[in-house]
Amino acid sequence: MDEAHLTATLEPVADALLQAAKAAGAEAADVIVTEGRSVSVDMRKGALEQAERSEGLDLGLRVLIGQRQACISSSDTRPETLEAMARRAVAMAYEAPEDAHAGLADPAQLAITRDAGGLELFDPSAEPTPEALQADARRAEAAALAVAGVRQVQAASAAYGSQAIWLAASNGFRGGYARTSRHVSCVAISGEGTGMERDWCAEGRIFQADLPAPEEVGKLAGERAAARHGARRPKTGSFPVLYDERIASSLIGHLLSAINGSAIARGSSWLRDAMGEQVLPGGISLREDPLRARRSGSRPFDAEGLACTPRDLVADGVLQGWVLDLATARKLGLQSSGNAMRATSAPPSPSTSNVVLSEGAQSRAELMADMGSGLLVTSLLGSTINPNTGDYSRGASGFWIEGGEIAYPVNECTIAGNLREMLGRIIPANDARPHLSSVVPSLLVDGMTVAGE
Repeated sequence: MDEAHLTATLEPVADALLQAAKAAGAEAADVIVTEGRSVSVDMRKGALEQAERSEGLDLGLRVLIGQRQACISSSDTRPETLEAMARRAVAMAYEAPEDAHAGLADPAQLAITRDAGGLELFDPSAEPTPEALQADARRAEAAALAVAGVRQVQAASAAYGSQAIWLAASNGFRGGYARTSRHVSCVAISGEGTGMERDWCAEGRIFQADLPAPEEVGKLAGERAAARHGARRPKTGSFPVLYDERIASSLIGHLLSAINGSAIARGSSWLRDAMGEQVLPGGISLREDPLRARRSGSRPFDAEGLACTPRDLVADGVLQGWVLDLATARKLGLQSSGNAMRATSAPPSPSTSNVVLSEGAQSRAELMADMGSGLLVTSLLGSTINPNTGDYSRGASGFWIEGGEIAYPVNECTIAGNLREMLGRIIPANDARPHLSSVVPSLLVDGMTVAGE
């Protein structure tokens, strides 16, 4: 599969479905066609535990009749099925409620770039064989088991996937691209019975040659699990909390959810009145860049055919803009920010691509030294987030910091605060991994409530 495959296979299907929609009476329509294949293996105790392979093509049609719209999807590309889809979608649209903000992009808004040239989203090297994936997972498992203190490996996995996407619309847009992914992961366990603790490591890349050795993945998973042996509940009180780089992006994810156009248009965001206000400390910016080469979140255009461009969501701590598709932008009297995403069975909705948060000058160890006593969080589970107020509570585990150094592992605790206040006083470290789609370093937040013993 490559980008030539798009025009040879997917474009004719999309064009045929658009023609069927027009013949069925649609005033406007767009089509998204995706074709993908994936293979994954799980190894346990050196033997193959599970292998999965999937291949398939999915197509989604959205039709508009005046201010009414309807979506329908299928995996059948036969001409009679396309005609039936179009007729059903048009009938559904006539019964749908009016939406004053629904509609395709004006042709003048459409992206000039219609492929992913230069973004390096597709690895042309051969798909790995199942045997090669098994070997990678087996090597990761063996490396984890070789770490002192590791009792077992819950799972060691390797996977490969490729996907082609084609978008076509009655406003004249035609474009598509392909992407690949390659992954290795491992979950290791230390201790026994009720004292078991687990931790993990996972790595993924677009290009197989960029993927770290499986031994590195397994060893790190094992070391993390072994370090968690003997975990206990921490103290209760108000303490600084350091979000490890592995999970710090979840904190920024709450900010991204709060500036999503859907939440803003509903008035259900704790940042709904914060445009132009300070939401991060001065000197810290949050930049979205959908055009970073070899990044999983990159894309040349959005799901409505608008160009994707880099921009600051937050600059010098000040909120600059919402994350918008066409519909939410129209509701708010604004212009789309080119952030539309879409599944085959639903209309577009806004979502971010790659984001990069400003790094600080200190390492994670230096931030720990400044903490004195507090909590280093390496894992989060469960959450209670009030979308209107930003009140935040999550289960956590990690390590207790005493005198600026790790004292002992902790589990079964809860951390709580208010997101507006928490984000307003974050201190970033300098340990972000640049190959990720969300490049966010470890983040120190002072004065959070920790509930343990």
